[in-house]
Amino acid sequence: MMQGLVLDASAPLYGRAKEILKIPPLPAGWIGTAFQDREPESLLNRFATWGGIPRYWELARDTPDHWSALRALVLDPLGVLHEEPQRLLLDDMRDLTQAASLLSLIGQGCHRLSELAGRLGKPATHLSRPMQRLTELGLVRREQPFGAPPRGGKLTKYVIADPFLRFWFRFVEPNRSRLEAGQADLVLESIQKQWPPFLGLVWEELSRTAVSQLEISSDRWEPASRWWGRGINGEPMELDAVANSLDGRRILIGEAKLQLPPAMVDRQFAKLKQKIKNFPPATTREIVPVLFVAKGRKPRQAGAQFVTSREVFSALR
Repeated sequence: MMQGLVLDASAPLYGRAKEILKIPPLPAGWIGTAFQDREPESLLNRFATWGGIPRYWELARDTPDHWSALRALVLDPLGVLHEEPQRLLLDDMRDLTQAASLLSLIGQGCHRLSELAGRLGKPATHLSRPMQRLTELGLVRREQPFGAPPRGGKLTKYVIADPFLRFWFRFVEPNRSRLEAGQADLVLESIQKQWPPFLGLVWEELSRTAVSQLEISSDRWEPASRWWGRGINGEPMELDAVANSLDGRRILIGEAKLQLPPAMVDRQFAKLKQKIKNFPPATTREIVPVLFVAKGRKPRQAGAQFVTSREVFSALR
């Protein structure tokens, strides 16, 4: 039986660790255990803000609703989590200013190393080590399109991995002067207007993550990735989720939609099939098209596989 010992920093043997325990955030499916409202649409809002940190769930649970929690805990300069990113970075990064600048730029939509270097006025080579450190800490995730060589760098994108930090650097950091001036209500109103596209990206990521945990079209799948590049017709194209079946005989190609009215299902499925025809790696194997729909009931139309938010949250436990 393995035993563990946690020492205070002042203890004589502190620093002579025999084992390092890396405890990741909880998967999205567990967030329902923290809130009485367990409707998938509500949980999606909450996960997009608080991520998988039980302490954040505990704090948010004591407020009337999601927006009240956000207003009191994060937007209020006296809120418990208003300065949370600085505290996290201060514990782990030597150059706090540079790390915060990188996260801020990524949060505002700069995802390539060349873009980050250009915005900071530094050679890209000077950012390799801080980006590697942010990646090692799990704050940033390095992404490449489906099928790209593992060490290929030209198509690499960087995204903020932690949902709470992604939210903070997207909405809080750019508005800090307004928040300090007492305009939290106006900032909250602005966030609510920008919320659907932000939430759509969170849903897209959760959909990808769930693919390897679900049985879809009577098959099991490897972890899914995004794909971006030029289609067969030479035009730029993106796909939300692409994955090989475990036996390698099929390819799952999925699109994630925050909301899809029943009347739009056939049209959306036709668009997905058109993308599949234009997808370069999809010319020789059977394709399984999938629509991941966050809000609303599963449509009854045949011809496409559908995955709902209830199924995704159930899988991510």
